[in-house]
Amino acid sequence: MLASQRKQQILQILNAEKQVQSGELSLRFSVSEDSIRRDLRELAAEGLLQRVHGGALPVSAAIAPLETRKNVQSGSKQAVAQKAVKLIQPGQVVIFDGGTTTHELVRLLPANLPFTAVTHSPTIAVALVDFPLVEVILIGGILFRHSVVTMGAATLESINRINADLFFMGVTGIHPTAGLTTGHYEEACVKRSLAARAAETVVMASQEKLNSASPFAIGDLKLASAIIAEHPLDNDLQAACQNQGVAVI
Repeated sequence: MLASQRKQQILQILNAEKQVQSGELSLRFSVSEDSIRRDLRELAAEGLLQRVHGGALPVSAAIAPLETRKNVQSGSKQAVAQKAVKLIQPGQVVIFDGGTTTHELVRLLPANLPFTAVTHSPTIAVALVDFPLVEVILIGGILFRHSVVTMGAATLESINRINADLFFMGVTGIHPTAGLTTGHYEEACVKRSLAARAAETVVMASQEKLNSASPFAIGDLKLASAIIAEHPLDNDLQAACQNQGVAVI
């Protein structure tokens, strides 16, 4: 079998099984693990999978720049946002992460809902201007243009002064073994810090994020109190959430 044929079959297996192990692939194709690792490196370089220790996971489609992501699974994001907006109660302090699903959530807010919104996303803050009953706290820092959010030491210092009821976290990957992941190291650090300052962390999972992974770990699934999805999760992800005490909405 040619290497190109083997790589196509690896992608088919990954799509069906949601993860692959180098040792198992070596036995399946009767080639050395070095050959399999080379295949995985080349596929990762093409952006077709996410390498992890011992194998690979499906790569998330949610790591593109913000403008590009607005057109990815827009129907799924709207469905998730409709469920998420019902969780916000009057008088709460709510942290909004950056991201396109969060934008959908803000767009669906009732005009008569009074609460305090905290965000490190300038675009989310601007979108909240149209809601006069919402007090908006914008966390400053260095602007990360890819996701249009602030990061850095000043951001983390401000986060540590907040005690919130809810945090709507954006992620790019949700996987039974890889947990919650994102595409940038500093973003992962900020998301962990925000989760630590909220009584409950809610992850909004549009369809392209499920059973996929990105390079940087935010934390295990149990970092979330709940995951909101458009459709029921598959058996493996549902079981992982149940084992780690994560509610699925």
